[in-house]
Amino acid sequence: MQFIIISGLSGAGKSKAASDLEDLGFYCVDNMPAEMIPQFASLCLATKGRFEKVALVTDVRSSMTFDSLFQSLDKLDEMHLEYSIFFIEASTEVIVKRFKETRRLHPLMRGGVSVLDAVERERQLLEPVRTRASAIIDTTNLSTGKLRGKLIDLVAGGVRERAMHVTVLSFGFKYGLPLDADLVFDVRFLPNPYYIPELKKLTGMDEPVRNFIFQYQQTKDFLEKTEDLLAFLLPNYVDEGKTDLVIAVGCTGGQHRSSCIASALYDFISKRGYCANLRHRDMERNRG
Repeated sequence: MQFIIISGLSGAGKSKAASDLEDLGFYCVDNMPAEMIPQFASLCLATKGRFEKVALVTDVRSSMTFDSLFQSLDKLDEMHLEYSIFFIEASTEVIVKRFKETRRLHPLMRGGVSVLDAVERERQLLEPVRTRASAIIDTTNLSTGKLRGKLIDLVAGGVRERAMHVTVLSFGFKYGLPLDADLVFDVRFLPNPYYIPELKKLTGMDEPVRNFIFQYQQTKDFLEKTEDLLAFLLPNYVDEGKTDLVIAVGCTGGQHRSSCIASALYDFISKRGYCANLRHRDMERNRG
């Protein structure tokens, strides 16, 4: 079981880190009292595989003391449970700015303490936790996408491609553009099998149609150039934190050309290690 403890400075991005891990398939709990960590871990282990990836956030909001946290960590060691501590921090200037922008109170702002003093006090309090961290992430100059990219590097075992789900969708323009499409490729310029009597009632999934479409050089050129484009775009989308990408390929009715090209692009994307699926929205509409 992957068991991750997220801690760090208020306003540095701990909750955002937890939501990113949730998108990556982790079961996440925010604001966990340190004393409850061993019991929570025991419950997760008792599910026998139901919770294979778990992350929790513990910090000064739950009145965390280092004695209680370190005692809990010792108990995890006794349980032979491997865990990682991710410490999220940022510069004092940036954290103060974030609190001013959100108009939220820092957890240590009591008795007339300023936000600046509260941040510095918290930094001092959390130094022992920082020294035990498995990874320290400074979000001072990180976009939300870059933060997600760092988390992917830490938890995905280097398989960054699995962090983004790609749907390749074929469709017919005469039925309207897909509302959820991020990229749209128009293949109506390719020769149309619809006008070949023996191919008219087939689809782009049938070998005679594929052979017809790919006998033309413009089809081969288009596929090569599009694959080059996707080879460039996809890793950059992952780096920016994109979790879901819909690539739509359209022809007139969605029966022949778009389904054929979408299938070829799906094969290309899958072979590069991305989590992908193939859908044909309109392929069966014109058959009959």
